[in-house]
Amino acid sequence: MSGPDEAVEMRSALLRLRRTTGLPVAFGGLLHDARRLRIAELNGTATSALRGLAICAGNGLGGKSMALARPCAVTDYPSARHISHEYDAAVAAEGLRSVVAVPVVVRRRVRGLLYGALRTPVPLGERTLGAALAVARDVEQTLVVRDEVQRLLVVAREPVARGTGALEVVREVHGELRALAPRIADEELRAELLAVCGRLAAAASPGAADRAHRVTLAPRELDVLACLAEGATNATAADRLGLKPETVKGYLRSAMRKLGAHTRMEAVVAAQRAGLLP
Repeated sequence: MSGPDEAVEMRSALLRLRRTTGLPVAFGGLLHDARRLRIAELNGTATSALRGLAICAGNGLGGKSMALARPCAVTDYPSARHISHEYDAAVAAEGLRSVVAVPVVVRRRVRGLLYGALRTPVPLGERTLGAALAVARDVEQTLVVRDEVQRLLVVAREPVARGTGALEVVREVHGELRALAPRIADEELRAELLAVCGRLAAAASPGAADRAHRVTLAPRELDVLACLAEGATNATAADRLGLKPETVKGYLRSAMRKLGAHTRMEAVVAAQRAGLLP
């Protein structure tokens, strides 16, 4: 995640942090190299003193949280003895006293930091720390999804080779991309994912462009069929797509009716012949 995508996610996370913790000030950013983070977004601040601040691992409260990969908090930042004080000027300019720093950890690697703060020296309780951790986990899951999307897009952009093994890889990537698409808030990235899915289906089915117009399936109907094409059960498809098993069955029945199929596998084959699935 970078650029506009990072800004949107961080703004959303900081709003959630303030709402769920009750802390009036929130700020944070994502790492751009192994040991340094830049504060990119502010929410509830009175000045711009913290914006652009480069936080190095081990330095200050955030740097300590980065180094330990766990939340760290102080009741009175200026007088705290168990942190270093490289950033006191910026913290003082904003008038912050009680501060918590929570790392965003993805696959055991710190990828970002979220801060919440008060302008009075009040101990932060377990409820506040728990709420801040929950927001950090939400950001973690967003990064996990985006990492997986980027990996699959790299695979999907490779030329489609002929052969049974290659076709199975294409189908697997296609199904995973379709399952991830609804979880992407970024409309442009979601549209790119679905466009890549269309190209995968077309590349794996010569003449698909001439046949695709004959049948139109809803996005979720295609999602369900894509899972079934990989051999998933209704329950597995439901879990992957975040749907109820009954909802999966409903989409499957609708797709079968449109495709003139009597069984689930007939529906998958018909969708493949129509160029809707690889």
